[in-house]
Formats: sequence, C-alpha cells, structure tokens
Amino acid sequence: MKERKSGDVIRKAFLILLRILAAIVIAAALLIAYLTIAEYKPQERETLAIIPGNTSGNSFEDTSGNIAEDSSGDPAEGSAAAAGHTFKVISWNIGYGALGDNADFFMDGGTSVMTASEERVAQNMQQITSVLAGEDADFIFLQETDRDSARSWHIDEAAMLQEAFPAYSSAFAYNFKVPFVPYPVPPIGKVESGLLTLSRCKVTSAERLQLPVPFSWPVRAANLKRCLLISRVPVTDSAGESHDLVLVNLHLEAYDSGEGKIAQTNMLRDLLTAEAKAGNYVIAGGDFNQIFSNVESPFPVYENRWQPGMIETEAFCEGFECLMDSQAASCRSLDQPLEGADTDHFQFYIIDGFIVSDNLVMDSIKTIDLGFVNSDHNPVALVFTIP
Repeated sequence: MKERKSGDVIRKAFLILLRILAAIVIAAALLIAYLTIAEYKPQERETLAIIPGNTSGNSFEDTSGNIAEDSSGDPAEGSAAAAGHTFKVISWNIGYGALGDNADFFMDGGTSVMTASEERVAQNMQQITSVLAGEDADFIFLQETDRDSARSWHIDEAAMLQEAFPAYSSAFAYNFKVPFVPYPVPPIGKVESGLLTLSRCKVTSAERLQLPVPFSWPVRAANLKRCLLISRVPVTDSAGESHDLVLVNLHLEAYDSGEGKIAQTNMLRDLLTAEAKAGNYVIAGGDFNQIFSNVESPFPVYENRWQPGMIETEAFCEGFECLMDSQAASCRSLDQPLEGADTDHFQFYIIDGFIVSDNLVMDSIKTIDLGFVNSDHNPVALVFTIP
C-alpha cells in the first residue's frame, strides 16, 4: 500500500509539472503571436507630419524675395535658409531621459532595466531642455526621445521638447514601437520612442526612411526598426537657384553582429550621394554607434565592454566630410553608474558626429562636455556656412 501511495504522489507531481510546463509554453506562444500580430511594420518610405513653428503670423520674406533676418543678423524663425549665413546644428542622444550618471543598463553589462525614477527622468529632461535652449542652435537632432514608454514613466518627451521650442518646426519618426518588450526579468515593457528634429528655419517636407533590420523573427517583433528622419529646408543661393538643405537625423544599430551597421551605413551613403548629386546641401548627424576611421580616439576600448563599429571614411570620401570631435568623449559605457566611479579606468567612446557635403563650409565641431549627468551621451555641435 505504501508503494502504491508513493507512486500516486509521484504521478500527481509529474502531472502538475507537465501542466505548469504546458502553461508556460502556451503563454510564450500566445505572447509571440501577440507581438507578431502587433509588430510595427512601417513602409520603406513614409511622409511625416510637420508641426510648424509658431511665428505669430509673421512673414519672413520681404517683397524683394530676400530672406528676412532678425535683429542679430541671423535668419528669423520660420524663414528659409539663405546662402551666406552661418548656422549651428546640435545632435544629442538624450537616453530617453533615464540614462543619467546614476544609471547602468543590462545590455551594456550592467544590471538595471528601469534606470531612473519618474522624478529623475523629469529632472534629466528639464536639464536637457535647458542646455538646448542655452545653445540656441538653428537645427536640433535628438535620438532616443520617448513618447509613451514604461522605461521613462510614459512621459511624452517629444511633446515636452516641442512645447519648449514653439518657434521651431518639428518632425518625429518612430524607430522603436513595441507594446510589450518581454525581456529581461523584470521586462522592459512598452516602448514608443524615436528621432526628433527641430528646425528654426522653414521645413517643407519630412520623411521616414526605413533602414535594414538585422534581426529575424521572433526577435525582430520586439526590437527596433531603425530609420533615417529626413527634413528639407529650402535654400536660395546668390544666383537665385533653389536647392534643399537636407537634414538627416540618425541612430544606427548598436547590438548586432556588425552586419546591420554595415547595411545601414551603406544605405545612408547611397542616400547622401544621391542628394549631393542633385545639387542639395547635406548634413547627416546623430549616434552612429561607430567611430570614423579618420578619428583618433584617446579612449581605449577595454575587454568585456561593448565594442563600437568603424566607418571607413573612404566610403564617403568623395564629396563628403566625416566629422567627430576627438577632444572629448561623446558617449560613456553603461556597464556601471558613472556617479562615484573611477573615471581614469571608465569606458568612454566617440560615436556621435556628422557627415556633411563639401558644398558647405565647416567652421567648427565640438562635443559639449556635460559630464554625462543627464544622459549617457554628450551633445555635439557643428557650425557651418552655406557659401
């Protein structure tokens, strides 16, 4: 009798285990099915809505057709871009307001998923906005700008920034839109994030161009769909000919085997080449997650740290300049918090910069060293002149 009871207990335990395993398999299958059905599947090219800057009804072109200037001699908000003027463009990966100096992140070797409290996200965004306002740039390229994400407490950072710069036209393009990212434990959850471009000058069109996705199903369903955000500003030169200043905001692949970065970089090169051949002025800027081969970084990459790729600048050499500032780091590792760390042995990178057509005059490029207090990236400012 004892042996029979013991056998019954084992069978019952085995059946319970089978039911638990079956429930896990069914739940996983349902989750994958849900993510597959809900997968963000943008078109190769999509026209984006432009939020015009609030110019209070003022016209910035005089009756002679010349571009109006404000009292400082710079182009007024809402005007076209004019030849002979100098402009500033800033690119900044703002780390969705949650990757300040207190943060580490599991994808970089850290442990955290939720990296900031709601109060810290609000504080970071306030400081980021303040820095941008103080720089008074004509064009602003922002990456990792959240709209409705669990990781940033569902704060609409894009709307916050658009409201902070009401005189600027703006366009937003999603590159990460997943209803529930199921990994790690605890999971990332909902993510809606993307690229935001702000322009003091008039933007006539904005477009989202889909980049190659290096991941296959089912990983692809809960991953980024990286893109280029292309904005066009009209330019009239001294001869009266009209061309576009083509602004390309980008954030290329980070956590791939390397093939994704190469494919995305090749598509970027083809786009820039075509625009330059059309006679347009071209500036592409953002987080390349790669260093340019013509840049000598003073920051060695340590073992067991995330490794950036490299863009061979010869691929862009004809008709373009590849520019990064080697005097300061533009990004820091998230394998541990920076706050209180030994910075002499901390991992820093140079991966943010610009690629510009040679029909523009480059005046300066500078990484604005903010100590990574409010983001794991520093902003990079480029000053250029349309000759």
